[in-house]
Amino acid sequence: MQHGPQGELGAGDGPFTTRQLTRIDEALTLSSRETGLTYSVYVGEFKAPTRAHAEALFEKLTDSSVLVAVSPGQRALHIVTGPDSAKRLPNRACALAALAMRASFANGDLTGGIVTGLRMLADSAGNR
Repeated sequence: MQHGPQGELGAGDGPFTTRQLTRIDEALTLSSRETGLTYSVYVGEFKAPTRAHAEALFEKLTDSSVLVAVSPGQRALHIVTGPDSAKRLPNRACALAALAMRASFANGDLTGGIVTGLRMLADSAGNR
């Protein structure tokens, strides 16, 4: 399971239960398999400025990656794409996915928001 550049999270390491981690893992796997892009999720605190921190995390990934970076405590969400993935995921598609994710987050559903965002991004990117 890819949870961003900091490595794999276990159920005891963060805000997720084992079942929630499984849902996120399945969404990551399906999104990557369907599109050929590499999706990663980072959940944690950002250093200020938050966008720059998300972009620094992305530097450890490939040009065909998509990073969904979320800091619930800071109420921050960033979707970062590389040169290759940006060709298939325009800013508008990322903004729509972020809007749907924020709606879920506002309702207290962190896992559902991440899963919804990954699915929307994969749908927008299309098949390989």
